[in-house]
Amino acid sequence: MEQGGVAAGAGTAEPELPDRVWTIPNAISVARLAGVPVFLWLVLGPRTQTADWWAVGLLIASGASDWLDGKIARALNQQSRLGQLLDPAADRLYIVATVVALAIRGIIPWWLVAVLGIREVVLAVMLAVLRRRGWGALQVSFAGKAATACLLYAFPLLFLGAHVSSYAEATRVAGWAFVIWGSALYWCAGLLYLIQARRLLAAGPPPASPDESPDERSAAKP
Repeated sequence: MEQGGVAAGAGTAEPELPDRVWTIPNAISVARLAGVPVFLWLVLGPRTQTADWWAVGLLIASGASDWLDGKIARALNQQSRLGQLLDPAADRLYIVATVVALAIRGIIPWWLVAVLGIREVVLAVMLAVLRRRGWGALQVSFAGKAATACLLYAFPLLFLGAHVSSYAEATRVAGWAFVIWGSALYWCAGLLYLIQARRLLAAGPPPASPDESPDERSAAKP
């Protein structure tokens, strides 16, 4: 889920991505972000089974578009710095919005919100320290992607498990299974990011770009 930009544990920067804005993947990411307030209204506004199904459909569409924009970016060579920011931001916002909405609805306990929230606070502090030392954000790990996938599967199932229906028990059990696996992977990925950050900080400031002027190199030093 974390933003890319530093080679995992290597201590060297990845090639700089272009500053493109008008790309298909970026448009998809913006559309995903625009869906967050709609999702919150569906869950916390009507509070009906029909609205919950629409909210679940929006989560599924968000997950599918997350996979699609990555495929398009690679196929059309439309990777960009903005895309590196928008894509994980959309993932994080959907997870935060869903967790808080489920807790308000009484579908999940508030301690689960704390478990996931503390991890986000720890990583936010870590990323701030890295940026202060001149490093970019950490490269997304497989564990982080797997954790996000598990949690995005879990929350729709928990929504459906809260309904009075024949499928409620099965979806509730499956949803909690994904929550347990996703939360564990979420923290495992966080620990891996902390290890990477520690190695980068121990290595000193990042190497200067060949195109960087002497004044810029001087200003970049901590």
